[in-house]
Parts: sequence; structure tokens; C-alpha cells
Amino acid sequence: MKRISVVFLVFLLLTIILASCGQSVDTKDAKISIVCSVFPQYDWARQILGNNIENVSLSLLQSGKADLHNYQPSVDDIIMISRADLFIYVGGESDKWVDDALRGASNPDMVVINLLDALGDNAKEEELLEGMEEDDDDEHDEHDDEGGAEYDEHVWLSLKNAEVYCIAIADALSALDTSNAGLYQGNLAAYCAKLSALDLEYQKAVTAAPINTLLFGDRFPFRYLMDDYNINCYAAFPGCSAETEASFETIVFLADKVDEFGLNAIMVTESGDQSIARTIISNTAAKNQQILALDAMQSVTQNDISAGTTFLSIMENNLNALKSALK
Repeated sequence: MKRISVVFLVFLLLTIILASCGQSVDTKDAKISIVCSVFPQYDWARQILGNNIENVSLSLLQSGKADLHNYQPSVDDIIMISRADLFIYVGGESDKWVDDALRGASNPDMVVINLLDALGDNAKEEELLEGMEEDDDDEHDEHDDEGGAEYDEHVWLSLKNAEVYCIAIADALSALDTSNAGLYQGNLAAYCAKLSALDLEYQKAVTAAPINTLLFGDRFPFRYLMDDYNINCYAAFPGCSAETEASFETIVFLADKVDEFGLNAIMVTESGDQSIARTIISNTAAKNQQILALDAMQSVTQNDISAGTTFLSIMENNLNALKSALK
């Protein structure tokens, strides 16, 4: 149904475009249009644009209204993508609608950045951790039956990946706006230095920690982040799972792992309701673990952005939570 609705939106878009043919458009003051599907892309573009952001139209499609897995584009979204000079999206199973949207694009010179493609061989297939509930989602089962690899879409939750993406964005902007290429490359260098510094802080924290295991009483969208620092993890559900209830066997397995590793915290995502985490705690020997949240950046709103939330500020908060969990 989701694919059918997107095809209909593209058909409607083409009708609008054809109806507007022959109309005169003054493009001498037109801004470069950048459309980003998720918040991290949007913030990376902001940092690279720097002082030139006022001369660019920068738009975010998903701003707390729905996460990556539940988002469906509106007619306005499809039209905005169609006219973009630069479109940045994730590129996984949740973004299958993009293929239809791009076929109806009215800008033949659009530059497109697919985050999974940009990672190349470093893109990771989604994995089922020991003790994790299997996902009963029909779309996932259908994909598995076809024998294709399903990649973990949460590629932005890695400071190392972020540097790869920022380079791609800066290069695309430099090609689109050559007169400001020096500004973009300078901003890129300064921002990548901040990413590298925070990456080093993560590594220092993990190296100094007495334990190296985290347990998520929730979904697990943090594989890229955990793999960067070789942190051992257990979780109730995969990162893309739509499940909300864990079986008794899963609860007991996770509670036993808390006891086995002497964990002082159960992790959840920023949007988790903590009910599974509380149930796990009630089945441990100590029953006194704290619940800590790691932010997967799928609930960032426009109000958060206006209040100063950035990719780096969220990753700094995640580092603080990580330090507390690994004590």
C-alpha cells in the first residue's frame, strides 16, 4: 500500500509539472535547494554551509513527525524533492518510495546522495543478536524470502561515517556553488576536526571502562556506533523492528545477561517507553539498575533544532550516557 500511494503521488506530481509547462519563471535569484530526509543530514549540511546558509533553501522531511521506518511523503514533499538541486536520503528498505519520487523529478541535474551507497563495502547487514526477538514484520519477511541483503539503515549513528558523509555533502555543494567552494571546504575541515575529537573521546571512554557490554531493553539501532568501539551488545529487538512486546524467554535471557556481566544500567532509545527495561530489571538479582537512553536521532523536532540541538550535541549526550552505563 505504501508503494501504491507513492506511485499515485508521483503521478499527481507529473500532472502538476505538465500543467505548469510554458509558464515563465524568473530564476536569477533562485537559491540552491537542498532536501534532507533525516535530521543528521540536515545538520551536517547546516555546518558545511556555515554563513552561506541564508542563500540556500535547506529542507528537512522528517522532523519528529514519523521516524524513518514509518514516514510516508506528502504531495508537497514529493514536489520539493522533484525540484531539489541536492537530495540526501538513507537508501535502505524504508526508503523504497524514493525510487518512484526520483522518476518524477523535474530537475534533471539533481545531485543525489544515498548514505548506504556512500558507505560502499562498509555498509552493514542487519543482524539478529543472541537472544533477540525475531521481527514478524511482513515487509522484512518478504525481503528475506527474496534472498537479498537487508542493511542496517541507522548509518548516521557513527562519527566515522559522519565524516564520510560530510565530505560527500561538501563536494556536492562545491560543485553546485563553485563561488563558495572555498567556504564549504573550510567549514568541512573545521567540522571534521570536531568529529574526530569526539570520536577520540568515545574511544578513550570505552578503553578506560571496567566493562565492555551494553544491554538494550528496546530496539537496537546503534550497531554502527557500537561496532566503532567494539562494544558487546544484547537487545530485545533489531533496530528496524516494529515489535513492542518481548517474550518471557527474551526477558529472562536479557535479565540473566545483566546478572552475568554485572551491568548497572539498561539502555533504551530516546523514544522507548521503558516498560521492557523495567521488566528486565525486575527479573535481575539486584533489581536496582538504572535506565539510560541513547538518542538515535529519529525524534528530533523543529523546536529542538530551534533550541540549538545538533548532531554533535546529541552525540555528546550519548557519550555521557555511555560512560555512565559502562561503569
